[in-house]
Amino acid sequence: MLDFDGDIRASAVEHLREEISAVVQVARPEDEVLLRLESQGGMVHTYGLAASQLRRLKSAGIRLTASVDEVAASGGYMMACVAERIIAAPFAIIGSIGVVGQLPNFSRFLKEHNVDFELHTAGQYKRTLTLFGENTDAARDKFQEELEDTHKLFKSFVTENRPQLEIEMVATGEHWYGTRALERKLIDIIQTSDDYLLAASKDRDIFEVHYKRRRPLQERLSSGIRAVVKGVSGGRWQDRMLP
Repeated sequence: MLDFDGDIRASAVEHLREEISAVVQVARPEDEVLLRLESQGGMVHTYGLAASQLRRLKSAGIRLTASVDEVAASGGYMMACVAERIIAAPFAIIGSIGVVGQLPNFSRFLKEHNVDFELHTAGQYKRTLTLFGENTDAARDKFQEELEDTHKLFKSFVTENRPQLEIEMVATGEHWYGTRALERKLIDIIQTSDDYLLAASKDRDIFEVHYKRRRPLQERLSSGIRAVVKGVSGGRWQDRMLP
């Protein structure tokens, strides 16, 4: 069993890659990996890496099941769709196969305060939309083109992993609750991770895998010294406060 609790940067991918490296070295053909996945999505490149890590399990011939109790949307669903089976709670949020890009623009504010802003680039599309300069229609069109291309890649990835989907019907950026997601074949089973594990425990051994970085000796000693100093100073302070 692996856990992935995703933030906008998919920061947990650094631990996930280590955990998967450990699993592929010891897993047997009859073993299965259950990924308990929770994520509202985030950056394309980091969630793409997370999904690629999961594909390592499939490449090694290890069965992968993804379980969603609360939410697997956008990049989270990109990860989930790699699994052979996706199980989800009845009201888990599933889908959001879309791409979004947004940013504020402060050019009018700067003009009102007589602030000049200059942006110099080499390469026609080195910068499209900008925070501080005036955005042009050409820049907006290019930015939209990039979003559409990313969406196309996203849809292709989902289709490759779940060919049973009618991709144009579900790749609208919408999300659905578990029961509705099942109707649209975004998931395979309505079930919580708890029930899945309880059923599996009747005839299988279950191991929970977590990666924990081993801190260097110097770092551990420094932490220990700080804790001792803090405890001593705290004790002295308490002594002074006692009647």
